[in-house]
Amino acid sequence: MSPTTTSETISPLTSPERLQQLRNRLCGTLLGKQRQIDLVIACLLARGHLLLDDLPGTGKTTLAKAIADALHGRLSRVQCTPDLMPADITGFSMFNQKTREFEFHPGPVFADVLLADELNRTTPRTQSALLEAMAERQVSIDGKVHPLTPTFFVIATQNPIDSLGAYPLPEAQLDRFTIKLRIGYPDRQAQREILRRQIKSAGNDQTHSITDSTSPLTLQELRELQDETQGIEVHPRVSDYLIDLVEATRSDPAIELGVSPRGMLHWQAIAQGWAMLQGRRFVTPTDVVDVARPVLSVRLLTHGEAVEDVIDRLLHTVAAPEYGA
Repeated sequence: MSPTTTSETISPLTSPERLQQLRNRLCGTLLGKQRQIDLVIACLLARGHLLLDDLPGTGKTTLAKAIADALHGRLSRVQCTPDLMPADITGFSMFNQKTREFEFHPGPVFADVLLADELNRTTPRTQSALLEAMAERQVSIDGKVHPLTPTFFVIATQNPIDSLGAYPLPEAQLDRFTIKLRIGYPDRQAQREILRRQIKSAGNDQTHSITDSTSPLTLQELRELQDETQGIEVHPRVSDYLIDLVEATRSDPAIELGVSPRGMLHWQAIAQGWAMLQGRRFVTPTDVVDVARPVLSVRLLTHGEAVEDVIDRLLHTVAAPEYGA
C-alpha cells in the first residue's frame, strides 16, 4: 500500500484547481479558519451534512451564505422556534378553488443549502421533518415523494443543551450529520481585517467580499467532484483500521452509544473527501485520524467523561497500519 506513486495523483488541471478556488472563496469570507473550511469542503464532497455547535456571531450564517454563493445555489434559512411546524420546513398542499385540485407549496427544504438555525429550539416532531430529507434527499407529503436537489446540504446550528428552551437532538438525527464543528472566535489578525473591511464597505450597497463575483464551482461541477470523491480508493488495511476504531467505540466502557454502521459510512466518506482535498486518489490512516474528532463528536454518547478525552484515548489505543508492512 504505497501512497507515493505519481499515477495515483489527481491531475493538477482539474479537480484540485476547482477545489482551491472554492477554498479561497470561503477562506476570504470566513477569515482565519482554514481547517474548519477544509472540513466543510470535505463534508460537501462526501455528500454529508454539518452541525455547528458554537457561540452566536461567529460566522455560521456567513459561512452558509458563502457556500451557496460560491456554488450559485439557492440558500434557505429556517429560524427554529418552539412553535415551528414540520410543514414550515417541508412545505404543504393547499386546495386551489379555481383548479379544484390540491397544489403543493414547497418549503425552505427545497434549496441547495439549508441553514437550520438553533435546530434544538424546535420540538422533536419538527426536528424529525429533516430526517428523511437529510438521509434520502427527498420528502414525502400526502403520500407523494418530492425529490430534493442532489447537492442538498444542511448546515444546522444548535444551542448548548442546558440553554432555556432547548430540546436535545435525538440520536437518530445526530447520526445523520456527518460532522460537528466549532468555528470559534477569529484570531487577532483576522479581527483587524474584519474591522478594516467594515470601514471599507461603509456607504456601499453590498458588503465587502471576494472581488471575483464569478462562481468557483457550478452545482453540476460539485456533483462531478462528489462522484469523483466516492471513487477514492480505500485500501483494505485502511478499512480494517476504520473498523477497529468503530468497534472500539462500541466496546469502550466509558461510551454509552458508539458509532453505528451509518456513522462508519459517514466517516469513510469524509475521509475520502479529505484525501481529495490533499490531491490524492487514496485514503491514508492519517486521513481517518484527521477527520475523527468532528465525526465522533456528533455521535458519541459517554457516561460522563468528556467526549474529547474519550476520542483522544481511542486514537492513541487503536494501532494504525504501517505503510509497507
